[in-house]
Amino acid sequence: MAGPLPLAVTMGEPAGIGPDLILALYAGGQSLALPPFAVFGDAGFLRARAARLGLDIAIETMAGDDFTGFDAALPVVSVEGSIEDTPGIADPNAAPVVVGAIAAAVRGIRHGRFRALVTAPIHKATLYEAGFDHPGHTEFLAALAAEDEVTPRPVMMLAHDDLRTVPLTIHIPLSKVPGAISGKLIDETVRIVEKDLRERFGIARPRIAVAGLNPHAGEDGTIGLEEVRIIAPALDALRKDGLDVTGPLSADTLFHPPHWRQYDVVIAMYHDQALIPIKTVAFDAGVNVTLGLPFVRTSPDHGTAFALAGTGKASTGSMLAAIRLADAIV
Repeated sequence: MAGPLPLAVTMGEPAGIGPDLILALYAGGQSLALPPFAVFGDAGFLRARAARLGLDIAIETMAGDDFTGFDAALPVVSVEGSIEDTPGIADPNAAPVVVGAIAAAVRGIRHGRFRALVTAPIHKATLYEAGFDHPGHTEFLAALAAEDEVTPRPVMMLAHDDLRTVPLTIHIPLSKVPGAISGKLIDETVRIVEKDLRERFGIARPRIAVAGLNPHAGEDGTIGLEEVRIIAPALDALRKDGLDVTGPLSADTLFHPPHWRQYDVVIAMYHDQALIPIKTVAFDAGVNVTLGLPFVRTSPDHGTAFALAGTGKASTGSMLAAIRLADAIV
C-alpha cells in the first residue's frame, strides 16, 4: 500500500466501550483526520455493535496483509472465534478472541505490517476466569515482545499534552508501596523513561522530576526515611551518569503547573500519586503509553465502563488521543 503503514487497534473487551469508541471514531469520518488503522477482533461482532449504535459504516475483513484502504471501509483483521453482542455482560467465552487479537496485532507489528499498537480496555477478571495467566494487559504485551528468553520491562506513562507522569509502583496495595521501592527499581525505571523520551518523543535531554513518598518528601528524615535511605541515593547515582534528574520533591506542590512544566516527565512513587494529576486535568483525554517495549503502544486512560457499553454515550476523547499519539510517536 502507498503511504505509511496502518496502526493496529485491538477491540478490547467486547462487553465494554472499547468497540463503541473505535466504531464511533471511524464513523466520524474525515472530520477527525484519523490516521489509517486496522481493528483486530471479530468482524461479525463489530457489525452487530455498529448496528446497535445506529452507525452506518462499512466493515471489511482484511485478506492477509492486504490493507487496501481506510476511507471506503473499516478494515478488520479477524481472529478465530466469534462473539455475541451483549453490552455490559462479560462472557469468558469471548476471551480467546480478546487475547488472540492482542497476540495477532503484536505479530503484525513485529513482522513490519503495522506501525504501532493501540489497545482498547480489557476486563482482566473475565480473562482470568477463562485461564489467562498474566497479571495484566501490559505484562502480556511484554511476554509477546520477549526475545531470546529476555522479557522487556514495561513502564506505564500517562500523558496529556506536555504533562507526563509515571508511577514507580502500580497495582499494589498502598501498604506495600514502601517495601516495593528500591534503588534498583528507581534506576531501571528512570533509565527506561529517559531512553524512550529521547528516542521516541524526540526530547534530546529529558528533564526528569522524581516525587518523594512521604509528606514534604520526608523533611530530611523527620517524616519517613525512604527519601534519605533509598530515593535520594538512587537519584545521586543517576546524576553521576549524566541524567538530568531532580528530586526527591514534595508531591503536594510538584504538580502545580509552574512547577511540573519545568520537567518533561514526573516519576511518582505510587499509582494515585501519578494518576490523580492526569485525571484531574484530562479525565477524557489522557493516554496510557507503555515505555520499554520494542514497539509503540498506547491506550485510553480508562476502563471498560460496562454501564455505557452499547449506549453511544461514552466519550471518545481518550481513545482518539491514544490513536493520535501513537501516530505522532512513530
